[in-house]
Amino acid sequence: MPATRSDIIHQLQKDILLWQGFTPPAATAVPVGLGPVEAAFPRGVFPAAAVHELLSETAEEAAVTSGFVAGLLSPLMRRGGACIWISATRRLFPPALKAFGVEPERVIFIDLNREKEVLWAMEEALQCEGLAAVVAEVKEISFTASRRLQLAVEQSRVTGLVLRHQPRDLNANACMARWRIRPVASEPEPGMPGVGFPRWQVELLKVRNGKPGSWLLEWSAGRFCPVLEKRVAQPQAPARKTG
Repeated sequence: MPATRSDIIHQLQKDILLWQGFTPPAATAVPVGLGPVEAAFPRGVFPAAAVHELLSETAEEAAVTSGFVAGLLSPLMRRGGACIWISATRRLFPPALKAFGVEPERVIFIDLNREKEVLWAMEEALQCEGLAAVVAEVKEISFTASRRLQLAVEQSRVTGLVLRHQPRDLNANACMARWRIRPVASEPEPGMPGVGFPRWQVELLKVRNGKPGSWLLEWSAGRFCPVLEKRVAQPQAPARKTG
């Protein structure tokens, strides 16, 4: 039976992935629960054995990016294994991880003096197969450095997350995907005081052989949930006077 156009395109995409050095996710990989976002990746699966780059420009974006990363760590760490978080200027408040289902005592924080040391430590950590993920806060990363990180994760199957705050250079690198996470005001539940669940505008700026896009996500019930429409509390009618 002759191959259809879609079959040919699908095979070409698989071949291109192999030529670019991308190793398909292990069959036992646990989805991270990103909902519609996961369809943007090759084969519709979040590439765990890869390096992801997350950009932020403001202090607010850096804060919400850390929260979003914590949401990614939650399902990754359910398989066991610790996480290593490396930085020269750490911005994360460790107890805040518990809001996203991550126990702070299972995260090893390494604070270094120079960014070059951060990248070296990340490469070394990514070679440890027993880890669930390695997070590094670094402003700049070269193609050569990113390629070394990608080669490390292809062997260990560990997820690498590079948080870049106010980067100067956005040239191409070997990271599987480039993200930008922006803050979105939460919506309180109707009739309930306080603030609602955390929300993000999740932008996938680049993804190797995938489909970039933008999604509005909310963290509730211990997982990412797509926000299909903005919930607006309806104003209550004034009480009718009697008598």
